[in-house]
Amino acid sequence: MTSYLARRALAVAGVLLVICAVTFVIFYVLPSDPAVQACGKTCTPERVAEVRAQMGLDRPLWEQFGGYVAGIVAGRPGCHVPCLGFSYQNALPVWDLLIDRLGASASLAAGAALLWLAVGVTVGVVSALRRGSVLDRTLMIATLTSASLPVYFVAMVLLLLVVRVTGLLPYPAYVPLADDPAAWAGNLILPWVTLAALYAAMYARLTRAQMIETMAEPYIRTARAKGLHERTVVAKHGMRAAMTPVVTVFGMDLGGLLAGAMITETVYGLPGVGRLAYDGIVKSDQPVILGTTLLAAFFIVLANLLVDLVYAVIDPRVRYS
Repeated sequence: MTSYLARRALAVAGVLLVICAVTFVIFYVLPSDPAVQACGKTCTPERVAEVRAQMGLDRPLWEQFGGYVAGIVAGRPGCHVPCLGFSYQNALPVWDLLIDRLGASASLAAGAALLWLAVGVTVGVVSALRRGSVLDRTLMIATLTSASLPVYFVAMVLLLLVVRVTGLLPYPAYVPLADDPAAWAGNLILPWVTLAALYAAMYARLTRAQMIETMAEPYIRTARAKGLHERTVVAKHGMRAAMTPVVTVFGMDLGGLLAGAMITETVYGLPGVGRLAYDGIVKSDQPVILGTTLLAAFFIVLANLLVDLVYAVIDPRVRYS
């Protein structure tokens, strides 16, 4: 296990380095001159040249990339580790901006993930066990409808019905969990439901397909022939084997959401990483865009590593050496 973790850690570092290089090229070579964006459109050519020198943009590309990577692992003058540069809009460290927004994104991702996993897996298992029945067809039609609705449409409908028409809930406004747990949960109900409506539908269909395939395996018939209770056969033998692809997809989805759900956060005005990325795109704030991209890549790679480790718990046939 130790050697496996060491190899995976090296692989993760390599993947992040490649992603860093690709995003660096995209956001620092292809777009317009970052010095012009940082200085403003009214700057003189002489001032733009000064800004380019201050930002290190007058150096060769490989030196710029080396300095950027060095800033992440060792810091820069006036910028502590990990240093992702400074925002063009407010001159604040990008890392500090990410940390300030991460709490809202993590709260949104965690609540929505628990909701869609519980609903999606339950619906998928029930539908698989009642395959071909009216209940099965009804649930699959409902999941197909839910998966077909855009996130922004669901968010706007919920705001109209729950907030404006009925007044059951206030307009979402993020409250830190440590400040007021009740207000934290109450203000995130609508965003949670918005995300869960889409993901639960996909997880229900995936779980159903895996459960149907698993329950037709010979070892399931053997378990039933031994006289095991049907609940034991389904929970211990069926679901355990069927959950492997579900866990894989869950890790990817959760990793992506931890880096911000851009549409949901924007519609509901939540101060998360996704909203920060959206504002960075609108304002052409390249350091912010690069920082949010690297953060998303880190969470997705980390989620894949954790999923690989969870495999050994779910499926005893998986062994690491």
